Amino acid sequence: MSGLNDLLHAIKTAADDGEETILATVVKVEGSAYRRPGARMLIPLHGRTVGTVSGGCLEQDLAKKAWWLTDSGEPVVRRYSTGATEDEDDEHSSLTFGLGCNGTVFVMLERLRAKTPSPAIDLLHRVRDSQQPAAMATVIATSRNASARVGDRVLSDTDGGLRNPPLNSAIREDLHKTLREKKSSLRLYTDARGEVEVFFEYVAPPPRLVIFGAGHDAQPLVRMAKLLNWHVSVVDSRSHYARPERFPQADAVIFANLDNPFDLQPLINDAAVAVMTHSYRQDRHWLGQLLHGAPAYLGQLGPKERTERLLADIGLSSPALHYPMGLDLGGDAPESVALSMLAEMAAVLNQRNGGMLKHRSRPIHSVDLLVSQALAHQQAGVGV
Repeated sequence: MSGLNDLLHAIKTAADDGEETILATVVKVEGSAYRRPGARMLIPLHGRTVGTVSGGCLEQDLAKKAWWLTDSGEPVVRRYSTGATEDEDDEHSSLTFGLGCNGTVFVMLERLRAKTPSPAIDLLHRVRDSQQPAAMATVIATSRNASARVGDRVLSDTDGGLRNPPLNSAIREDLHKTLREKKSSLRLYTDARGEVEVFFEYVAPPPRLVIFGAGHDAQPLVRMAKLLNWHVSVVDSRSHYARPERFPQADAVIFANLDNPFDLQPLINDAAVAVMTHSYRQDRHWLGQLLHGAPAYLGQLGPKERTERLLADIGLSSPALHYPMGLDLGGDAPESVALSMLAEMAAVLNQRNGGMLKHRSRPIHSVDLLVSQALAHQQAGVGV
């Protein structure tokens, strides 16, 4: 959800001003592409776009043509090919960019009206504000006589949905599966009236980073994490360090006196956590509590020998503790150290090893599988 805050802010600003905008969303990718399904861009009638749906090759064409493509008011899906050659006899030749990326990107365009609620935007707000995941099913293609339309949606956290009860029921079941597996996918449903292709999007809240230590080297780490749209909290027991004005981009700056402990678990569970106070007493205090928690990533800054002495004093150890924290990138400036730490956190959260991509034998991105499901009226018990 990189750039989500900027996107939602731009949508709200336009709505407050009574202006209509167009939301462009990547809903399907075949082959190689810079952005994956779920990437979004806002296209205003006047002014600059917000967000990206590619590496910069599709945005200009979308901004130029989105308004007349959606002139009917209905959502449409635009197909772009980034193949190496153009075929003038191809019905889609006008959408071929000849970039040599050998991928096809499908982008859905839909108008956002100032006074008309958007279920998709409302869901994005709820996920961001509640820090709880959700799932969204969006119809992206249909047969001529199908029982759904492009742009129809079913959301995991609200009632309602499609008018076709068997199809709606099947989609809701797959929404639950999307939440369980925490993975977006494409599915094709077939009934007596035709085919309906649906993009199931797993909408995760922004990753959370909790930094124990409000020193100078924490400042670039906060800034870099916010560039990735992470939710960032800074904790320190020194009141002259734990000040919001030192970390204007942080979501929370917490002064925590060591003599008045508080329950850390809601703050750290499933979050990336960095201990970097440069105070042996503070590090020992925080690390002793953190080792009893369930963070998604836990790292300790400093030499290996120092951390091992901390663990010995605490009387605990954990194979999941990352120390020294960070990837071996070289450089000793605070910004270099922050980059090293954040890169390791991102690799762990994404279940990667942080190695060079040129040594990766598997595809960079996982392949989105197309799953066919038959919704025959005999199975559903209801005519479709």
